[in-house]
Amino acid sequence: MRTGKMYIVAALLGGSALSVWGAPQRNDWRFDVRIHDPERIRLRLPGDKSETTYWYVIYEVINNTGRDRHFFSSFRLVPDTLAVVRGGDAISPSVYDAIMARHRKEIPFLTEPNKAFGMLLQGQANSRTTMVAFRDFDVQANSFTIFASGFSGLVERMPNPIFRSDRPESPENIRAFMKRETLEIRYDLPGDPETRARSAPLRRSKAWVMR
Repeated sequence: MRTGKMYIVAALLGGSALSVWGAPQRNDWRFDVRIHDPERIRLRLPGDKSETTYWYVIYEVINNTGRDRHFFSSFRLVPDTLAVVRGGDAISPSVYDAIMARHRKEIPFLTEPNKAFGMLLQGQANSRTTMVAFRDFDVQANSFTIFASGFSGLVERMPNPIFRSDRPESPENIRAFMKRETLEIRYDLPGDPETRARSAPLRRSKAWVMR
């Protein structure tokens, strides 16, 4: 068992990861995931009077874990202003239709998320290429981080350092919490608030973390 005080990060190299976890643990599996950097798209949806900006991330997931597994991903975009944007929240299907139309030539098998989730069979031939979209975030942000989960079975039970044993366990006083292996990708946004809406994000780092 790994101790709760051990904080380890594995650097992602291409489509595979360098493991530094030590002895294999139960449910210590990981899909291979290839993530494109975020892009913007501006759309005027039916019924809207003006265009709205969305961010989206395209990614491919491959099951090389040795057995078929259920796949369901979850994404969060966290700008340095800390106004968290959850992937897929308040996203019209029309947004995904527009993204697929934009990339139809170079990514012909791109599919919307609700058709990509489910049992993922093994091997490259059964890989899925899908996407996640986000509402636009704070224009004052100079950087942001994307946290992507659902690609690893590694979970650690961590003791709550502020748990009060003299009080009943409750949602406000939990004995322990769970950390899951999550892909963390950090980006800088160059420019100032006026030009940032047109600048491309610059990837700073990509790593597996426990979160």
